[in-house]
Amino acid sequence: MPQLLVRDIEPAVIAKLRRHAAAQGISVEEAHRRLLREALLGDQPGPQEDFLAYLRSIPTGESIDFARASDLPRAVEL
Repeated sequence: MPQLLVRDIEPAVIAKLRRHAAAQGISVEEAHRRLLREALLGDQPGPQEDFLAYLRSIPTGESIDFARASDLPRAVEL
């Protein structure tokens, strides 16, 4: 994946980016990627965010009832 190196950033900008990242519980690098993506592409989630959103949508808890196949267990001949 391509990389981008940004030099000569004001210390106040770095400090604010670090606070922003810490508040979201992400790395400074990920916060930088998200800010660039939002500024240049709009509010489009990246592929990882789509996958995480999918995982978070999966129900959890004891109320989940998975259907079991009625043909199991099958007899096995060796």
